[in-house]
Amino acid sequence: MRKSYFVPLCVLLLGLAARAQKVDTKWSCSKPAQNPMLAVGDVPDHSYALAQGTCNATAGTAGEKSGAYTEFDETWKERHTGHGRFNVTMDNGDMVYYVYETMGSADPKKPASNKWRIVNGTGKYKGMKGSGSCKGTRHEDGSSEWECTGATSMGNATKS
Repeated sequence: MRKSYFVPLCVLLLGLAARAQKVDTKWSCSKPAQNPMLAVGDVPDHSYALAQGTCNATAGTAGEKSGAYTEFDETWKERHTGHGRFNVTMDNGDMVYYVYETMGSADPKKPASNKWRIVNGTGKYKGMKGSGSCKGTRHEDGSSEWECTGATSMGNATKS
């Protein structure tokens, strides 16, 4: 006798779809409050920097309100790379914790991008996972605007 796996598969896929949520958020970030830069000294235009600042969600689909970032950056001639942490406060006060990697030109007039993933959260976001990317516009004063998209999964957590 042949057993059908179609119905259990559909139930599983519907359950997964119910837990997944699309992320589509726009962020406005002020110039870093702290941004010490150090010349490496091996070649011209090679430096390391630490940056720490805040962002506000200007539009979003997932309930993000504000965020605080801390990152480490390297500029090598014309290339800028970095990695950091972004701690987001949601509308209800719970937190979602991201890690990200940035890449782009050292020229702040040129676009930048990053790839992010969610590592955890608090309250109803505990156990949250997700990933996506952002495209950014940097300004000469150090501020920036980011458009981020991706998907999240609540894992064992329940989001209402």
